[in-house]
Amino acid sequence: MTASITPTSRKIIHLDMDAFYASVEQRDFPQYRGKPLVVGGDPSGRGVVAAASYEVRKFGVRSAMSSYEARKRCPEVIFVRPRFDVYRAVSSQIRSIMHSLTPHVEPLSLDEAYLDVTGLQVHKGSATLMANWLRVQILEQTGLTASAGVSFNKMLAKIASDMNKPNGTAIITPDDAEAFISTLPIERFHGIGKATARRLQAMGVSTGADLRQVPAAALVNEFGKRGQFYHDIAHGRDERLVKSERQHKSVGSETTFKDNLNDCEQLRLQIHEQNADAFKQMNNKQLIAYTITLKVKYADFTQITRSHTLSTAFISAESAHYWLDKLFLDIPRALPIRLVGVTYSSLASAVQPLPQLTLFD
Repeated sequence: MTASITPTSRKIIHLDMDAFYASVEQRDFPQYRGKPLVVGGDPSGRGVVAAASYEVRKFGVRSAMSSYEARKRCPEVIFVRPRFDVYRAVSSQIRSIMHSLTPHVEPLSLDEAYLDVTGLQVHKGSATLMANWLRVQILEQTGLTASAGVSFNKMLAKIASDMNKPNGTAIITPDDAEAFISTLPIERFHGIGKATARRLQAMGVSTGADLRQVPAAALVNEFGKRGQFYHDIAHGRDERLVKSERQHKSVGSETTFKDNLNDCEQLRLQIHEQNADAFKQMNNKQLIAYTITLKVKYADFTQITRSHTLSTAFISAESAHYWLDKLFLDIPRALPIRLVGVTYSSLASAVQPLPQLTLFD
């Protein structure tokens, strides 16, 4: 009988690419290297920062900031439009490197993932050596740097991966965890957002040591079931498993226009373009779908969705055009439109990968 794994015997790596989108652009276009670079929208419009290079972060520019604000903080900033097909391809390459080490990989996004390396005998069984090996392999095969955090649970591994950025590894051992957590500001805990941090600070809780002193019952009374999670992480407990098989509930693609659109034919073509991207993503994941949803956001930021479900799966991107056109005709058109999106849901695994069809096949 195999002994159960106690939390402190687990070995978890959190791998996080450094300024991923911006680093890919600087890799592919030498003229951007060493320059303050933002991947995102037009600063003269409604764009936002999708990624910021380390050169522009010195000016306080961060992802999700408006592009207008980024330009204000750094007038020399260079803006480039995102190339998501390229980022997805590089992410797939990085994922293959991770899977060459262990099948226990849980992707969180294109640029980060958890790996459970408990019990692996390679690299002398050292999770730190494994993390460094991953970083070297990623650099050699993609030309990009990554940072890694190593610990005995997901929360601490994720916090550690941010400690020696960029291009570094940090370790939080079971022996170090209590002291580390005690001095950690509560806003640094993964799972505690800004609003929760403000509520905790109002309770007199500013650090992990403060949080540890609050009874679990008081936290549950204040925050519901999340309160128990906050109590556990203050004591270094996070027994969430690395889930290598993630259930996809939906796959989609959307775009925000530089200028609001009113023209029906232009909008229809944009919807078909997002549909092609969404179907390609679904095909790459070897999934099929029975439901398609059209999302539209108007100039006043209100939004509406319309869906249709088939008894048989969509067999190609083109096979969805008829239904998307019908859904589009069904939406009110009193205002110009700023965003369209297409999502596939009611997903199932495909027996075989479907052909990669696009609008132009």
